[in-house]
Amino acid sequence: VQLQESGPGLVKPSQTLSLTCTVSGGSITTSDYYWSWIRQPPGKGLEWMGHISYSGTTYYSPSLKTRTSISRDTSKNQFNLQLRSVSPEDTAVYYCAVKHRTGAWSWGQGTQVTVSS
Repeated sequence: VQLQESGPGLVKPSQTLSLTCTVSGGSITTSDYYWSWIRQPPGKGLEWMGHISYSGTTYYSPSLKTRTSISRDTSKNQFNLQLRSVSPEDTAVYYCAVKHRTGAWSWGQGTQVTVSS
């Protein structure tokens, strides 16, 4: 399975950050696969943001739940991230990733998003 993030690299404060992950080599509806968004702010560790399951069920990090939405487009084999009301603290490299039924992970290459006016 290959994953590729896409979206704007620069977002203004208070706006909504929107990213898309395009998946190839496998279907996002494959049973027991969980499709996540993960970010890494500069100089900090990885932060899991949430996932959407093979059946479309979503689950979010409690610290980001009020600002985060993850959705999918099965016709395009894509899943999406929206992060509302961003601030400079949301500047990070954003990754999409999948947890396979075996427990192994596959990752996209990551995309830099900067929040700045």
